[in-house]
Amino acid sequence: MNKHSADIGLDTRGDLNSPGKSVFVTAPDGLRLHLREYGLHSAPGLPVVCLPGLARTAADFDELAPALSAGPPERHVVAIDSRGRGHSDHDTDHSNYNCMVELGDIINVLISREIGPAIFVGSSRGGVLVMMMATIYPTAIAGAVMHDVGPVTEAEGFARIRGYLGKLPHPRTYEEGADVLHRLLSHQFPKLTGEQWLGASKRTWHNKHGKLRPAFDIGIANALSGIDVERPLAALWREFDALHNVPLLVVRGQNSDILSAATVDAMRERRGGEMDFVEVPDQGHAPLLEGQLVRDIVRFVTKCEAARTAPAAQSS
Repeated sequence: MNKHSADIGLDTRGDLNSPGKSVFVTAPDGLRLHLREYGLHSAPGLPVVCLPGLARTAADFDELAPALSAGPPERHVVAIDSRGRGHSDHDTDHSNYNCMVELGDIINVLISREIGPAIFVGSSRGGVLVMMMATIYPTAIAGAVMHDVGPVTEAEGFARIRGYLGKLPHPRTYEEGADVLHRLLSHQFPKLTGEQWLGASKRTWHNKHGKLRPAFDIGIANALSGIDVERPLAALWREFDALHNVPLLVVRGQNSDILSAATVDAMRERRGGEMDFVEVPDQGHAPLLEGQLVRDIVRFVTKCEAARTAPAAQSS
């Protein structure tokens, strides 16, 4: 197969409505990676690349991506399903569910879809991948949104996620799934409405042949099994510092057990205060990308574009 081949596929996410289109890109090892694309490639605004969390999918950006695409200015927006998530192929070798392989997949997508310098929205693990990319492919990044993630991952939150990742039940209906999520996460999200829990359920399980199954390969849990949660996870300050020359927005859920307030303070200090910050009240890891938070991110992206064009405007 062509290393950078891509083909337009049908939208198979019948449970969700989205103005985007499905595109499949072939990874170097032959796996097909699913993307949701919004807007025209020739749109005048900076392109935006959205990277979901550990067991999350491109569906998490169903409200944010169209808002960014619509502008003004209009933008080309791509949300990527990492391998083993969403509608991307599962990997029979579970050890490939690691950041280095996934980073290679992202770079392959950027080359395949001819995406130049872009603003990256990294949610949880997606933000880790953005920091890593800054160390090896810095010219790809024109700005970054770190969505409830930083250089330090709190062990308590990581242990919580790993504890249920491969043990989610198979609910019979999305309503049952909403109840499952409410029981698991209501302490972090005490004020979500029934409609929001139902939306979360539809993003967590896919309807496959009439049955609901997790929207990710449970083999991802196997890839995490060797990590000792009793020991502090390796900090990524070097990778974070690689973002020093691009605009940065950090989003934190007030109840997050992954990104601490102390880590946010340290991030701001290392950047000399040059960092936008939004804290979402009454939400944990990771805050829903909807409503006011979407408007905050759109505003930040617009600010990045203005900063990028200012020197040219002044010199003319």
